[in-house]
Amino acid sequence: MKTLWNLRVFCAVVESKSFVSAARRLGTSPSSVTRALQALEEELGTMLLARSSKLVALTMAGESYYPLAQQMLELQQQAEEELNQQNGSPRGLLRFSAPETLGRELLPRILARLADEHPGLRFEVLYNDAVLEPMRDKLDFSIRGAFPNSSELIGYPLWSYRRHLYASPAYVARHGAPTHPGELPAHRVVIHSAPRVLKAWNFVSDEESLSLNLHAWHRSNSGNGVLDAVRAGLGIARLGDWLAEPLVRRGELLRLCPVFRIVSSQGDDPQMHAVFASRALPRKARLLLEALREAAQARGFGARG
Repeated sequence: MKTLWNLRVFCAVVESKSFVSAARRLGTSPSSVTRALQALEEELGTMLLARSSKLVALTMAGESYYPLAQQMLELQQQAEEELNQQNGSPRGLLRFSAPETLGRELLPRILARLADEHPGLRFEVLYNDAVLEPMRDKLDFSIRGAFPNSSELIGYPLWSYRRHLYASPAYVARHGAPTHPGELPAHRVVIHSAPRVLKAWNFVSDEESLSLNLHAWHRSNSGNGVLDAVRAGLGIARLGDWLAEPLVRRGELLRLCPVFRIVSSQGDDPQMHAVFASRALPRKARLLLEALREAAQARGFGARG
């Protein structure tokens, strides 16, 4: 097990590019990191990292060894998962990221149920609309919304959805409702300003399509911020139907220009999915993702409307 710890330290230093950062991530001291790396190099009989006061870099031997070290740690994780499965309930920490809007209600309910069913499970959720990388950010997986032709859609599909225009009854009472997307430049538009969010709004119906680049009346870098602004009557926004339609049924939002949906430049509808770095997704992660997909199906996410 000491060798596994040394491997974990080595990989953490490579990924953090710093002994101090690796120690912080592993919850140990920089001197312990140094000793573990020295022990691994002595065991292998070669230097894996070149160190200076300002730089940590892989040697040629380190470049060859690093992917093998990752594979060995993955195999060890798989072995633990297999033993956990044989011995009963999954346990341990599950660390993942998700869009902020998933934290409003759906995901916390699922986590609460899983915590009751599997008391050995612990969760750390990074709610963030920015893109976090599973390997770089030490996540079991990252939940994202994207389009099917994205090269990143390599993980676990959760549900497909459509985007439409929405506004509050208060906004419509004050400013009226557009009957066609072409009228949007005359309205107050709420826009998500995250870098990866598509800037052009591409509308399609059974009869026509058009693309608009709109001036924002209100911007937010948060999905929750956009939704709350629309609910407060600040303007019109494009929202996923899985998020907005429950509020439509409660009378808090209205769907506008209902025959039009908003798609990618290739005409695709988006999909919520989980991305993970390892081919061996831990059992505890599969358990959560299966529960999330089942909850989405039970709520009608992905139903065409």
